[in-house]
Amino acid sequence: MTGSVREDDFASSGSTEMSPEQRVPEWSGDEPADPAAAGLDGDLPGIDPTELTDEDLIREMHSLHRTRLDTLRHAADSALANHLRRTAELETEYLARHPGREVDPSRLRDA
Repeated sequence: MTGSVREDDFASSGSTEMSPEQRVPEWSGDEPADPAAAGLDGDLPGIDPTELTDEDLIREMHSLHRTRLDTLRHAADSALANHLRRTAELETEYLARHPGREVDPSRLRDA
């Protein structure tokens, strides 16, 4: 199979012109498209990453990364948008806490 059959207007060529967030129709960048889906009080779902212990932060990131492919392939657009938002929140907090994180030399490429 040389290409994908698409029922929407997104390019299937693998273009990098749009981020994954932009390719999700309900993604607004700041809030879920359906405020009712955000929770009972209208806040975004999930504990503020700054309030998590290091152990809890790692556990939450592990859970998101474990479910990433399934969410990408099979979840509703609003669930994917929430997954992308939460992943960005948690990873941003991790990087803020570990700005000098150890980089494995075997993961580097020659420039």
